[in-house]
Amino acid sequence: MGSQQMDVPNLSGTLAVVTGASDGLGLRLAGRLAQAGAEVILPVRNERKGADAVASILHETPGATVSTRRLDLSSLQSVADLAGQLLAEDRPVDVLVNNAGVMTPPRRQVTVDGFELQFATNHLGHFALVAQILPLLRKRGARVTTQSSIAANQNGIHWDDLQWERSYSTSRSYSSSKIASSLFGMELDRRSRSGAWGITSNVAHPGVAATNLLAAHPEMGRAGDGISVRLIRTLARVGVLGTAETGMLPALYAATSPRAGGGKFYGPSGFMHLRGEPAEQRPYECMADAPAAARIWAISEELSGVRFPE
Repeated sequence: MGSQQMDVPNLSGTLAVVTGASDGLGLRLAGRLAQAGAEVILPVRNERKGADAVASILHETPGATVSTRRLDLSSLQSVADLAGQLLAEDRPVDVLVNNAGVMTPPRRQVTVDGFELQFATNHLGHFALVAQILPLLRKRGARVTTQSSIAANQNGIHWDDLQWERSYSTSRSYSSSKIASSLFGMELDRRSRSGAWGITSNVAHPGVAATNLLAAHPEMGRAGDGISVRLIRTLARVGVLGTAETGMLPALYAATSPRAGGGKFYGPSGFMHLRGEPAEQRPYECMADAPAAARIWAISEELSGVRFPE
């Protein structure tokens, strides 16, 4: 089986929601879901990029049912607005992929709610979204896949200063946010089983793929592509690292494969899990820490003001 020809079940009659699908991994993932017959909703921050993403998917799969909704994950009000819209539409969500993320802004940035940007976008916004659309996820026993990163195997959660107010490290703050979201993905499955919510939750990571996540983003204070992203693109071109097309496969597998289970971790099966066919792998030690997962869950409920059922 070639890596880009991964078998995807027939998803006709299902509804999938993919955050961060205006480009990169999310766009490729949303395209494959649409190709398999799912109706796909793309919650996006940038409406122009969202429209371009819809056009790209329709070009690849004429007749696909795909639409955008407005979502800025760094704003809890925007998350609540999207959740309210989806609840009003009252359609069961079969697949949710928590894919959107920001990565390593060179300077600490604060959201409208006063949270550090990466923690808010990568973790807290997704946490609040899942909590608020839980009734739609429970209706048909949704599969929820949270996109992690190999960076979640580095450093740790910055418990003493979650918002990085006293000191800021671009890479450690990113790792901390991705560990938090990974712990949430694992804890969601545990709580679903204990509370009989019927949801299956797992975590995936793309390895290292050449996407726009590390590219120049003037709005985040990164005026040009750094040495690291140029190197990643070069290595991807010669097949050492992955592309957006290959990097999205673990999340696609985790979100759709009948063989993918809850509380599991999926990534590329190649050398050092940098690229390759999607496969289950051992969760990172920090990700398998159940007490830490319960701790970040409680903190996230307090910070977001959104609570799951007991």
